[in-house]
Amino acid sequence: MVLMDRRDGSSAPQPKMDVVDSHNRKSSSDSFSDAEKVEKKRGGWRAVTFILGNETLERLGTIGLLSNFMVYLTRVFHLEQVNAANVINIWFGFTNLTPLVGAFISDAYVGRFKTIAFASFATLLGLLTVTLTASVPQLHPATCNSKDPVSCSGPNKLQFGTLLLGLGFLSIGAGGIRPCSIPFGVDQFDQRTEEGVKGVASFFNWYYLTFTVVLLITQTVVVYIQDQVSWIIGFSIPTGLMACAVVMFFAGMRLYIYVKPEGSIFSSIAQVIMAARLKRKMKLSVEDDGTVTYYDPPVKDSVVHKLHRSNQFRFLDKAAVIIEGDLTSEGVPANKWRLCSIQEVEEVKCLIRVVPVWSAGIISLTAMSQQGTFTVSQALKMDRHMGPKFEVPPGSLSVISLLTIGIFLPIYDRVLVPFLRRITGHKSGITLLQRIGTGIVFAILSMIVAGLVEGVRRTRSIKAGDPNGMTPMSVFWLSPQLILMGLCEAFNIIGQIEFFNSQFPEHMRSIANALFSLSFAGSSYLSSVLVTVVHKFSGGHERPDWLNKNLNEGKLDYFYYLIAVLGVVNLVYFWFCARGYRYKVGSQMGDLKEDKSIANVEMSSKTNK
Repeated sequence: MVLMDRRDGSSAPQPKMDVVDSHNRKSSSDSFSDAEKVEKKRGGWRAVTFILGNETLERLGTIGLLSNFMVYLTRVFHLEQVNAANVINIWFGFTNLTPLVGAFISDAYVGRFKTIAFASFATLLGLLTVTLTASVPQLHPATCNSKDPVSCSGPNKLQFGTLLLGLGFLSIGAGGIRPCSIPFGVDQFDQRTEEGVKGVASFFNWYYLTFTVVLLITQTVVVYIQDQVSWIIGFSIPTGLMACAVVMFFAGMRLYIYVKPEGSIFSSIAQVIMAARLKRKMKLSVEDDGTVTYYDPPVKDSVVHKLHRSNQFRFLDKAAVIIEGDLTSEGVPANKWRLCSIQEVEEVKCLIRVVPVWSAGIISLTAMSQQGTFTVSQALKMDRHMGPKFEVPPGSLSVISLLTIGIFLPIYDRVLVPFLRRITGHKSGITLLQRIGTGIVFAILSMIVAGLVEGVRRTRSIKAGDPNGMTPMSVFWLSPQLILMGLCEAFNIIGQIEFFNSQFPEHMRSIANALFSLSFAGSSYLSSVLVTVVHKFSGGHERPDWLNKNLNEGKLDYFYYLIAVLGVVNLVYFWFCARGYRYKVGSQMGDLKEDKSIANVEMSSKTNK
């Protein structure tokens, strides 16, 4: 198999470039025309089909396994709802921290293909391990006998350890797949061409579509099998799908474009900060009067947009100021820790601008995380029948949010955006930050409605006097809060994904997607802290805590109101962050003919050496 030795994703190779196959054998320049024919067949939608197929089956596997996990932990592992919620939140938080490590390894050492390949095997191993906890009797607690309370004991160390081992493998898999799947798909298109730009935009649309379809299938079919048929079958199906995902990913190896790792972006960030610190005593005038020379060489061929020097965070500009001894006779930095380019400085500025906006998204995602924990607990105590025979699985209720997204997005794109465009004059109707802020508002409203519904449910349940705490109230009373949460996702989640991918430079996309996963990690840990603190301090003096395992004795509605209050505080913070944000401004490299020609000459000279 012939691998493409290039960094930019374009199909035109440099003269005399060596083409390396999978066994690291070099071909001579005489065979260059044959290699060029092979390269032209790489990338594009043929390659993306395999990437999307692998991504879809992988998500079907992992989400299908974990979409009903709260019920599995409480029914099969006999954990109390607070402990089960903490297990999910802590594991989910750790899972969303690992993409930072995966992004670093991918960008600095092994590349995106190898990272995804290794992570896929780790995910498959994790799914197999968790499936074993359901299928092997010794790996889960004995079935609970209502007449014998002792039989309802929780898991022993072996059982709980095996479960955590499986979740650990899943975290490793997520750490490699999540930050690399979108960038690896984008790598298959040449963004210097109009066709490539359209291909990237279409790829994002298909990515969102397949993700929604996956969630719909897992929240209905897979959850129903787990809840009504068998946990073993319900876990085996996602595991089998993951095995198919691994096979499909490797089936497309001959079609992929492999972009070589260019070194860790973390090193570049550290170099800019260190260079600016070493020159911190330097004085820069407010206006550029021409007395200071900045290091601004032609950018790498992999860069699509060249960033202009901005006046924000000007203390970092000192890292790019050329002083005596900074450049060698060849015109390159003598020490990268003392002199960085304008492009590298502006990339660090992009990161600094994004961090406050990123941090504001954590609390709104904390509201979303309640769908998989306490909303499920509410559903278990409500009437879930649709007709005389069919009963809705509690883990399937989030389908309401997904349907809301599926119905609302076309209306938003075809009706609301043109209407808002006429009012605001913005091509997208509203800016990305306005879209994220709107999602935060819907998250607050969702928690307020959730609290109101829970208050009604608890009152009716107490009046009914059912010994098991069942409520003569349809589970679809939970629909309003789930619809509002779906609107939150339509604005906030999609807005954040687009925001991070558009505001980061091209080669930092792995970091951008890792940062988005880090938002979920922060929300999971914040949710776990809130649950633990509220559970510990809200009760006392013979008064049950808000999150008591008996919902009728607790005050779950107060917990929802607490998250709503935090959301209001967060909204004010986000407003201040958004006011001071400056969107990334750069030039399309295809328009910079002079810089492009210089870059080509430089590349050719290096190749001829």
